[in-house]
Amino acid sequence: MNFVSDPVDRGKRLDQFLHDRLPQFTRSRIQTWIKEARAFIDGKPARPSTTIRGGERISFEPGTAPLLKAEPEDIPLRILYEDGDVAAIDKPAGMVVHAGAGIHSGTLVNALLHHFASLSNTAGDLRPGIVHRLDRFTSGVLLIAKHDAAHQALAVQFATRQVEKVYLTLVHGRITPDRGRIDKPIARDPVHRARMTTRVPTGRKAWSDWRVLAQNDRFSFLEVRIGTGRTHQIRVHLASLGHPVAGDRLYGAKPKLEVLPDPGRFFLHSYRTSFARPSDGERVTVTSDLPGDLIQWKAIALGDNVDK
Repeated sequence: MNFVSDPVDRGKRLDQFLHDRLPQFTRSRIQTWIKEARAFIDGKPARPSTTIRGGERISFEPGTAPLLKAEPEDIPLRILYEDGDVAAIDKPAGMVVHAGAGIHSGTLVNALLHHFASLSNTAGDLRPGIVHRLDRFTSGVLLIAKHDAAHQALAVQFATRQVEKVYLTLVHGRITPDRGRIDKPIARDPVHRARMTTRVPTGRKAWSDWRVLAQNDRFSFLEVRIGTGRTHQIRVHLASLGHPVAGDRLYGAKPKLEVLPDPGRFFLHSYRTSFARPSDGERVTVTSDLPGDLIQWKAIALGDNVDK
């Protein structure tokens, strides 16, 4: 395998660089292979700790590795809807959808493998049934495909924007007007790689419609409908307006929420998802009510001084 490092990779260790490019392998396994003289920078053998400067030509020959496969775990699941093709899960905040970044157990996939006899394999052995994702600290409706034909049918619906996705969120500040559209492309932030940004013109097209449900001078409670599904889309779009999602420190939310204890999450909930059932095309709408922690958060944030 041959790579050319980018300027944004400057300062990374070689093992980190290769893990970013090859996430199907663990970082420890990549380190082992580098120590076996399987990695070269500009034609010279390298070490796992070698620092990337940017612009190097890197060649790497992975060794033989056992195939990674998710294993079932007896983790409680709340199923909102189920038929022969699809299930809709009420994902709790804090649960990772599938393995990655050092997390290999306790994921939604581990729970799905325990609860369902059949799941699609289109996305691979580490992501059975997974058609789309929610961020770790986003709660609410998540669709699961039970077999490959259903997965492909849902994937087409997502790609052609036939799936309606509506979220509820609380953001900092009074947002005006009381409804509107954010139509800004989204890309990986070239400096802060954990973030996305709307400031890069080469980003992927994305739009989000918002409607104010209630607000005061400190917070606005919004319904947001998205027509695309980019990474961190709602979070980065609202932050670009100067109204970060409450609790979302990655995108500029205040570190303390006044009288509210730190909830350990941000206020974003997948409230309603509507799709065409793969078997017969009938429209199905699945909703997930706000969880108790967000209801409490909203009550404290808005109080009695609410405009709507």
